[in-house]
Amino acid sequence: MTKALFLDRDGVINKEKNYLYQIEDFEFIDGVFATLKYFQDQGYLLIIVTNQAGIARGYYSEADFQKLNQWMLQQFEAQGIHIGKVYYSPYHPEYGTGKYKKETNCRKPNPGMILQAKEEFDISLAESILIGDKESDIEAGINAGICMNILVRSGHIVDETATKASLVVDSIKDIPERKEMRKLLNSK
Repeated sequence: MTKALFLDRDGVINKEKNYLYQIEDFEFIDGVFATLKYFQDQGYLLIIVTNQAGIARGYYSEADFQKLNQWMLQQFEAQGIHIGKVYYSPYHPEYGTGKYKKETNCRKPNPGMILQAKEEFDISLAESILIGDKESDIEAGINAGICMNILVRSGHIVDETATKASLVVDSIKDIPERKEMRKLLNSK
C-alpha cells in the first residue's frame, strides 16, 4: 500500500483569493515547493483534494479550473515535484446552480475525494497525512480515516481549543521542522 500526503489547494498550496481561477492571480505560498519535495522524498504520493464552489456558483467553468490546474502542475513538475492527481468537487448543496447544486460525498467535509484516491492508488489512510486550512478539510481527513490531519493557519485566526486537527502550524513551510512530524516520519 502507498502512503499519501493529501493537500487542500487554496490557502495551503496558494494564497487564498476568492474564487481563484486565473493564472495571473495564482501565488504559491512560501515554502510549498520545499515541503512537497520533502514529503515526496519521504515516499509520500502527493494528492490534491479541493472544493471548487466557484464552479458551482457559475463564477468560472470546469475548463477554467482545468487550465489553471494544468499550469500549476507544470510549475510543480519544473521543481521536480510530481502530483499524483488533483481531485475536485465542483458542487455546492446550497449555492450551486444547475447540475452543480447538489449534496455530494465528494465535497469536503465529506471524505469522497480521499476515498476515491484510496481506491485508485491503493493508499493506506492510516499512514497518510492531510494538510488543510479549514476545519472542513480536517473533518474530511478524519471522516476518511486519516490519523494525522494538519491545519495551517495561512493567515486565518484558528481556535486551537476547538479544532480536531492533530497539529496546527502557521504555514505549510513549518511542517517538516515540527518535532511531531519528525517523530511520526521516523516511526514509519
